[in-house]
Amino acid sequence: MSPLVKIRSERDRMSAVERRIADFVLDNAQLLRDYSSQQLANALGISQSSVVKFTQKLGFKGYPDLKYSVGEAIARADNGDDVEAAAQVRGEAAESPATGLWRRKSEAEEATRLINPPQALAAVTRALAKTGRSGKLFLIGLGEDDVHARGFAYKLALLGLPVVHNFDLARMTASVSAAGADDVLLVFSEFGNQPALCKIGRHFRESRGMLVSVTRHSANPLRALADAALLVSAHDERPYIQSLLYQSALQHLLDILFVQLCEGDDARHAQLVANLERIQQVLES
Repeated sequence: MSPLVKIRSERDRMSAVERRIADFVLDNAQLLRDYSSQQLANALGISQSSVVKFTQKLGFKGYPDLKYSVGEAIARADNGDDVEAAAQVRGEAAESPATGLWRRKSEAEEATRLINPPQALAAVTRALAKTGRSGKLFLIGLGEDDVHARGFAYKLALLGLPVVHNFDLARMTASVSAAGADDVLLVFSEFGNQPALCKIGRHFRESRGMLVSVTRHSANPLRALADAALLVSAHDERPYIQSLLYQSALQHLLDILFVQLCEGDDARHAQLVANLERIQQVLES
């Protein structure tokens, strides 16, 4: 994995000091070879030990190891062997807004892919599929998070899964009171710190159902409570861009789950095709 991708994917979990170091490395990758750990610390107004701890937390032996890895990524970029690193090294100065947005979305999707290992996605897919045989599937999100919860609920319903979607806290609280051990609750919350959703999650777990959180790749109460976590890594200093990156990366993550469900069972795929045909007939009538 490129060290630049690794740093970007872990940024949401970093402390304020660590994020400052990460942003400096990402913004000045080409210049890093000219900085010692002490010079980098001086440039940021932090201690040298903070720089060393930052590199070790990312899995490097020390600052020289990080600097060497970044240098290798730059060399691969110069040789055309690493498209992602090349884009990072070139920066955004010469890009049009449209090109820059496409690149940043691709980076966010790549970072999100790396922090959701295949085995974790497979476990969530199996749990969702199981509800089609012996359980129910609950989904909830508040505000903008409900856009993704609603869209994913629709796709799951097309596959014939028993979906219960709600954005009303009172109704969802009443719905999960009848949940069982084979049920699954997906809670969409970008920052994972909404107390009401955490309370619903706790009530659901009391019924021994499986709680799946959908949040940023950060330490948050909802993620800590969940049995399984779907994580999104998306960062940009511009708030209006960061929101777009999060939505794009999350949609890509949900699309992966949907494809796995479609391709994992012929009966579900047949149900999808049949439902799409029925919907088209209704729309044309």
